Amino acid sequence: MELAGLACLLAAVPAVAYLGQSGRRHTGAARRAHLLLAAGGAIATAAALAGLASALLTGHHHDPAHIRSLATAVAVGMGVGTLVLLAGTVVLPGATRGPAAAVRHVLDGLVIAAAIWFVGWVLISRPTRILGDLTPYPCLAVLVPAVFVVLALGLTAVMALHAHRPRRHTVRVAAGVSVVAIAATALSGGICRERDWLVLFSVLLLTAGLFHVAFAVRAADRPVELSGDVLERGGAYAVVVMIAMLAALGYHLIRGGTMDVLGYFGAAVVGLALVARQYLALDDVRRYTVQLRQREAHFCELAHTDPLTGLANRRGLQRALRESPENAALIGIDMDGFKIVNDMRGHDIGDAVLVEVGSRLRRNLLEGDVAARLGGDEFAVLMHGDPEEAVLAAHRLLAVLGEPYEVDGGPIFLSASVGVADTGELLHDADLALRYAKQRGKNRVERYQAGYDELLRRRGTLQGELRHAIDRDQLRLVFQPVVALPSMRPVGAEALLRWTHPDLGPVRPDEFIPVAEESGLINRIGAWVLEQACKQLSEWLAKGHDVWVSVNLSPKELHNADYAGQVADVLAEYGVPPQRLVLEVTEHAVATDMEELVRRLAELRGTGVRIALDDFGAGYSSLTQLRTLPVDILKIDHALVAEPESRTGTAAPLVDVVVRLGHRLGLEVLAEGIGSPAQREVVEEAGCRLGQGSLFGWGVPAEHFETRLRTLRPAGPRPQPTARNAPPSDAPARSQVVRLGPGMRQVRALLPSDPDFADQNVGSVDSGREMGQG
Repeated sequence: MELAGLACLLAAVPAVAYLGQSGRRHTGAARRAHLLLAAGGAIATAAALAGLASALLTGHHHDPAHIRSLATAVAVGMGVGTLVLLAGTVVLPGATRGPAAAVRHVLDGLVIAAAIWFVGWVLISRPTRILGDLTPYPCLAVLVPAVFVVLALGLTAVMALHAHRPRRHTVRVAAGVSVVAIAATALSGGICRERDWLVLFSVLLLTAGLFHVAFAVRAADRPVELSGDVLERGGAYAVVVMIAMLAALGYHLIRGGTMDVLGYFGAAVVGLALVARQYLALDDVRRYTVQLRQREAHFCELAHTDPLTGLANRRGLQRALRESPENAALIGIDMDGFKIVNDMRGHDIGDAVLVEVGSRLRRNLLEGDVAARLGGDEFAVLMHGDPEEAVLAAHRLLAVLGEPYEVDGGPIFLSASVGVADTGELLHDADLALRYAKQRGKNRVERYQAGYDELLRRRGTLQGELRHAIDRDQLRLVFQPVVALPSMRPVGAEALLRWTHPDLGPVRPDEFIPVAEESGLINRIGAWVLEQACKQLSEWLAKGHDVWVSVNLSPKELHNADYAGQVADVLAEYGVPPQRLVLEVTEHAVATDMEELVRRLAELRGTGVRIALDDFGAGYSSLTQLRTLPVDILKIDHALVAEPESRTGTAAPLVDVVVRLGHRLGLEVLAEGIGSPAQREVVEEAGCRLGQGSLFGWGVPAEHFETRLRTLRPAGPRPQPTARNAPPSDAPARSQVVRLGPGMRQVRALLPSDPDFADQNVGSVDSGREMGQG
């Protein structure tokens, strides 16, 4: 019998070798688990081989002491091997999530094992004695492997509940280890009771268990599916365990049984394991609670923080406003022209600018202040202080944010509009003040006033009504004369837009034109103005009036890609010579994008129309830009014309400078805003030959302007100019018409030192035809 057992055990050696080879192939946790399984299998096999070999060689079956000693040695050796196998099962990849989870699994398995032990003790002990005469009372050595049997069974149950999917491979490994533990118990009992058939059966069971572990480990090498927290699943086993123990105890007591050491041992282990497990569970709950609070605080902070700049967002600002004291003030900030940065330089550059804005705001905060990004290029600063301090802080921030932004591709220049509110609804009032600052020209600070509500409500009303102004025939054009100096004969007119609403009455252009630009209506309104002006000019030319008309051009219209084509279509529709139309672009447009502006103006000049630079002298244009811009007429801003006498006693010295500069550049110069004879004399002395202003007439309807043209129209041919004497050396510069090309003429300046100065007819520029119109 011992020889048969030895032969069967030798068959288990390949399984142990496979486990060892598998361990050498792997790394990390898998290598450790496989090597532990191989070591446990080798120890159990070696203990069984040593026990059988010792029994075969000694042959002292009749000595009870020797038999019990041999059984004890085999039980201890195979128990150690089983324990190593259980350790390898616990650390197998997919069995647990980590050391802490492994401890929980062991405690869970210990609870189930103690319950199995207790129920088994009830069934084996008196009075039940389910095994009858086979009950191994004399063999105390059986207790050691029996402990590992119930522990293996408990661990197998835990793996079935908590292991990661697919669980069947891990459960198969644990089940194989349980078979090995049962084989160890049977082998020890068979040697102790001298049951040869039980010894042979245990050897076969051991071999089958090791092969089962080997094949299960090979299948367990496949990837596992990581699930959530293992504590969330399979927690009802404790209730089943307690019910089983109570039922077994009740049955045992009813049958007249008594509690012995083994029963107390099982009950004590269950109680201690449950207490330890409950302690770990409470510790897990406490740790998870702390983590949840930390995550909640983190996500709450994220919900109140702008991810790009690190400043507070709108929610964070609203929270700060709720917690702010009585003397709080809010500064609203909006970056002017930031959309152009995104469009021209890209959103990455725009984000870099926004980050720098946030950094500048953060560096200029005092203790207790809160800076926030409300969205896009809109920011806010909540500060503590009186209104005067808030306004001073707003001006400081305006200067800081107006400094150049150094980014890839060159510096970016931006300004800011700032609104300040210190009472009432701070967020609402600061927003109103900010919007009012943008309406008043941007790059300024506005403190909230109660009247802003009415102004903004009116602006909203104007925006809604302006959408239907053309369809309802509420818009009209008036024409302000442009006269030749010194004769004051009208040679042209500027078309000015007027809006008369049936309920609101006359609405000023400086009020509804910004509304039209902001709402996007300016393109439709500008097209209507261009068409009406060309239509009226066509009628005047058909009646023989020698006149030209200028139309103001919005920067948004100018940046329309097909605007030059639209102008050419309107001119062709009404048969207007292109040189009779003057398009006026404000000097403010020069500050946006010089390269784009030059390209658009060149396209317009390609149609034959003339370009006038309006409001020259407002502070945007430089001499280099003036030489680059494709313009024909320079309109002097009324502020220069109305300039008081300088310290040298010369009236309006800048007018003389601008006129000479324009003539040197080959441009005709037109002085606008002339309101008094004295201003007219200053303009004439500077050599300017075109004037516009209230002195020559306000904007009037087309029929009134036509009446003036009709009354001033000469009845006969124009007289020839008379000869002039040689001019003095200090005489002002004069203008001379030169031909630039087919249908295009230009004016150049003549100084007293020029040979043609004395022969040039000063009045030659009085006619629109001599300005390149006919």
